[in-house]
Amino acid sequence: MTDDRTSSTDESGPSTDEPRGTPQSDGGVPASNDIRDSAGGDESPPAESRLDEEPRTDAKSRAADSDAASELFGEDLAIGYPSTDEPIVECEKVVIPAGEVTALVGPNGSGKSTLLKAMAKQLSPERGTVVVDGEDVHSLESKRLARKLGLLSQENESPGSLTVEDLVYHGRYPYRGFFESVGDDDHVAVERAIEMAGVGHIRDEEMSSLSGGQKQLAWIAMVLAQDTDLLLLDEPTTFLDLHHQLRVMEVVRTLNREQDITIAVVLHDLGQAARFADNLIAMKDGSLYDWGPPREVVTEKLLADVFRVDASVDAESPTGPHISPHRALDE
Repeated sequence: MTDDRTSSTDESGPSTDEPRGTPQSDGGVPASNDIRDSAGGDESPPAESRLDEEPRTDAKSRAADSDAASELFGEDLAIGYPSTDEPIVECEKVVIPAGEVTALVGPNGSGKSTLLKAMAKQLSPERGTVVVDGEDVHSLESKRLARKLGLLSQENESPGSLTVEDLVYHGRYPYRGFFESVGDDDHVAVERAIEMAGVGHIRDEEMSSLSGGQKQLAWIAMVLAQDTDLLLLDEPTTFLDLHHQLRVMEVVRTLNREQDITIAVVLHDLGQAARFADNLIAMKDGSLYDWGPPREVVTEKLLADVFRVDASVDAESPTGPHISPHRALDE
């Protein structure tokens, strides 16, 4: 790796030749309320009561006491697309608690990815606000936001001849000018990102030669090179085999536990979400159905109402609620 790399970005973010997967557009808005009760409580409050509560600040003492962790908060949100007449997602209040992993779950079309895009300023809400660390997302120019928040989208493309290390260096675009070469801080950040994502053994491999799971870890390393305290991942395990699904989720959990990074992740696998996340946001038809700790949110009623599945739930499983599906319910 030489020091004469240059960036082809401007203040609006990466050009079309840059790899995609970093925040760079105009919209904006946030995530889920951390409604927790003490672990010794006898019963979970009904979903309706949790949705009305204020976020708890003592869910994790390490997060509450941390100066580094970032929180994302949205209020009175209505989110849609230019092609839609009505909002796709509407919610009064949503929080991604600082220093925790929050998973957005729900069936296809429930609005999970739409909400995440709005939180990352990829979509402009029709109404409402999103705030990160006390600052309105809409008031932040692109590069400044990219120094606070990293986004990995569902679909990412890069030139096949680009190596993993080259890709990770693209994550440093928020810190460099148009023709500015990489510096010592960039080298340090890239090395740290490669190590955290566990892709050191493939750093010199071309992206075109990698498996789907390896590519996803390389993209995660690129987002980590942005050196943000807040990371948003849109379905990072989709289309991966079980081994690489677990590798990605283990990286997510390690980043949170060891680096105190606040993470919001969209997942289709409810069991996986319940195992790895501190909080779940369950969505149905563009609204927040429930949120809170997995052992409170994952119930047989939720599986029937939201996922249209008849199932049994073992809430006492040591790895999180264990779901045994029986049959699909009528729509």
